Amino acid sequence: MNPILYISLAGVAACLFFMFGKGGRSMRWTGNLLVKLILGALALFFLNAFGTAVGYHLPINTVTVSVSGLLGIPGILMLIAIDIFIIG
Repeated sequence: MNPILYISLAGVAACLFFMFGKGGRSMRWTGNLLVKLILGALALFFLNAFGTAVGYHLPINTVTVSVSGLLGIPGILMLIAIDIFIIG
């Protein structure tokens, strides 16, 4: 899907949370999740930036960003292990 569509849906969801939901609690949860996903994407970006020196690349997609964002460093290490030992 188009990235602009994702951003638009996120904006509509945020507006609906403000209008109909319990704004403080749900927006705090949504904001924390969004920050974690952004940090996960940045971590994967820097991993790929420094990994090119040794010939390593881990794709950045919704699954890898979600795993690295929600699980942090152990999630990134798990993705590297899966990529090296299982996928090959």
